[in-house]
Amino acid sequence: MLPAPAFLSNPERFMAFSRWAAPMFGAIAVVLAAIGLYLGFTAPEDYQQGATVRIMFIHVPAAILAMFIYACLAVASFLALVFRHMLADCAAQAAALLGAAVTFLALATGSLWGRPMWGAWWVWDARLTSVLVLFLLYVAYIALRASLDDEAKAARAGAILALVGVVNLPIIHYSVEWWNSLHQGSSMFTKDALHPSFATPLWIMNLAYLSGFGSLWLVRIRGEVWRRRADAAAIRAARA
Repeated sequence: MLPAPAFLSNPERFMAFSRWAAPMFGAIAVVLAAIGLYLGFTAPEDYQQGATVRIMFIHVPAAILAMFIYACLAVASFLALVFRHMLADCAAQAAALLGAAVTFLALATGSLWGRPMWGAWWVWDARLTSVLVLFLLYVAYIALRASLDDEAKAARAGAILALVGVVNLPIIHYSVEWWNSLHQGSSMFTKDALHPSFATPLWIMNLAYLSGFGSLWLVRIRGEVWRRRADAAAIRAARA
């Protein structure tokens, strides 16, 4: 087995860092979200979408973050699989529920936008279907981890599933280009595609979502570390 990098082999350093970093990221997320929502919901209506365009300030950051969280889950799973260190596995397990929640939010808000725009709550569009697959991957990961009592086997099986699911990320990203999709293409990274009255709050909301995820992820990793320490202490006490 390969030796674990220093940042993976020192949970105490992580616990010390996360103790102050989690509330800091949480506070930043609240401030950014307040600013982003204010700017977003006071922005002018779109000439085609009307007031419905404001759903994008919730939907677009959720969709982007859903993919980012899965990438974090996959990287943590890879590190846990290769180095077999507890902290990497804790990070992977902690990310899964957050990713599932954010992906569900993206699907729900996308449905709210699609009803007035497309005339249907759901269509089997390439982008929508691939994001649904992403949600099911999160659910499958959570269910697989919960179904195995052996922590080591659960970590290995979950890591393999997470790494296999990475193939879905480029499918989501390029689905609009590869297929005749109803879903509009990306406009955040296209120059002059969005008016500043829309682009500014959208970028702020993306930062708010990212900071909020960072805070919640750190909190959940801390909780998982404490749970495993408690389980280990209980086993030692039982053997004594």
